[in-house]
Amino acid sequence: MESCTKLEEVESDDTSPMVLSLRDSLCSCSNSIESGNESKASELVSFIDSISDAALLDPENEEAEDDAFRVVSEIHRFLFSPSLDQTVRDVFSLELPKAVSCFAGLSDRCLEIADNIIDVLITTSNPRDMLPILCEALDSSSKTINASRCVAPLLNGLSKVFVSIKRRQFEQVKEAIPVILNVLKVISLELNDQDMKCINLFDKALCIADSIRSVCEKLEGRTNEKLRMLVGLYVLQIMALLSLSVGHNISSCLPSVCRMAGFLTYSGFSYHGLITGSEVDAMTRIVFEDCNDEEGTYTNCFCYIKHGASLSVVWGHISDEVAQAARENISSVKYELQTNQTARWGAVRMLNHIISSYKLPWELMTHTIDFLLSIADKNATKTCNDENTDCSIYMPSLCDALQAISKVMIYSPNATLKKNAFEALKRVHADIPTSQKFDIILALMTNSCYPSMNAILMDLVRMELHGCRMTSDNQTHTSLWNADVLNLVKLVLRPPNGGPPPLPEHSDPVLAALNLYRYILMTESSGNTNLSGVLSKENLEEAYNEWLLPLRTLVSGIMAENRNDYDQQGTDIVCALNPVELVLYLCIELVENKIKSCNNSIV
Repeated sequence: MESCTKLEEVESDDTSPMVLSLRDSLCSCSNSIESGNESKASELVSFIDSISDAALLDPENEEAEDDAFRVVSEIHRFLFSPSLDQTVRDVFSLELPKAVSCFAGLSDRCLEIADNIIDVLITTSNPRDMLPILCEALDSSSKTINASRCVAPLLNGLSKVFVSIKRRQFEQVKEAIPVILNVLKVISLELNDQDMKCINLFDKALCIADSIRSVCEKLEGRTNEKLRMLVGLYVLQIMALLSLSVGHNISSCLPSVCRMAGFLTYSGFSYHGLITGSEVDAMTRIVFEDCNDEEGTYTNCFCYIKHGASLSVVWGHISDEVAQAARENISSVKYELQTNQTARWGAVRMLNHIISSYKLPWELMTHTIDFLLSIADKNATKTCNDENTDCSIYMPSLCDALQAISKVMIYSPNATLKKNAFEALKRVHADIPTSQKFDIILALMTNSCYPSMNAILMDLVRMELHGCRMTSDNQTHTSLWNADVLNLVKLVLRPPNGGPPPLPEHSDPVLAALNLYRYILMTESSGNTNLSGVLSKENLEEAYNEWLLPLRTLVSGIMAENRNDYDQQGTDIVCALNPVELVLYLCIELVENKIKSCNNSIV
């Protein structure tokens, strides 16, 4: 009867059957725990869960919400009793956090009471014991209805537990962070079109960062440095999650992003180190140097830190307020990248993480491409392109970036973004050393499943050839005018699997390849050069017999089949092949004349 007496010490005038039943359960459970039997705790939790579940499943039922509020209020009154046995508190601290957090998803008043209950449990328990309990409850609550609200009191509780831990703070925080980040990732990416819920969730996540910063102030030396780095990586991850989930609403995100930016300098990050990736890699190695991550715990939970590193700089490009919060001068950072080719390649590699992300909102993609254009200034790339620079480690990532930019061109719903993406494609490709250009284009065309993209790449080569100074000096190894350019034409007009290219599906790249071939042929002829080898008799005959004549046969046959058809499909095919046929015959005429000239010169 001692526990029943304790309940009477706390004022409560609620005599509804449900609350009376809860009081009996609390009283019976407490007595059992004091007697050494904890089995009734699970029965109590089941009863509490049944009340919250009923209200969560019927959110329009005001009576169910009112019942839930009275239940959670009664629990709070019971725990607030100063004479409650510590053994009972310890058991309830283990069992109640998960159950109580579900009430937070019902209403603001239930959220407030749930917060207060978690506070009471933390205050009266060992912080080191509460840390794994709250983490487990957090993981479970992320799978409930209205999870973004259910996890709120648990995140608040973790913020308070962190600052209460007295020993091995870095290790304790590092163990909890993966749980927090995984929960944030799951919930934020599911909150479609619920911007304010998502932003509120990340405000709670930032309270965790504030708490860790408070812990740092109590530490010194290497532990202080590593914990600062850890909070920096944590902020980069939530920066990415916020941007991917609600980045389309830029104005609403800015206050949270400004708060996040304030942690960058504190953690030792600079915009230059973030956008080139150097500081991110270095700090990741230091923070996790002693970790055995065979199960991928840390790799998975920090999977977006490079996205966050790039986005943190893009946000500084979007808003001066964000850059100021990070104590950075975005103009100076851009100038450094414009004048340092290696750093610029590193920036393109980092930006590729977000450009290639199908989750990035188009609004942020627009600003990302705009930032890329600002650092890949066409004048800067001309002056900084150094053939002696070792670029081999950057080429795979530059190729990936070009492929990602090309997909932006294809899928973007905005004409201006398509145009800017094409300009970015040209500038990034122009920044690649000449010796690597054709390898990159060849890789892009080979791996592309978009005929229109291959057409764009062929046109890009033609534009770069036009801008390249032609010379009769065949020793100029840096010139784009070499045999590789014919190999690109051959890739389209005589595909590796043999036979002419598939038409009309590939009419765009075929037309672009014919135009490129004709341009090379005419330019080499007028300049009395043969840098590409296009004018050699062997190459002329190969082009004529293996590329052009089979293509003429195919085009003529398809045109004959569809020219007299009056349905829409036949008309579309004829319209697509008309320009192909025109340029094809011009090429054939040019090649025939060149072959005749070669034969006459031999005679």
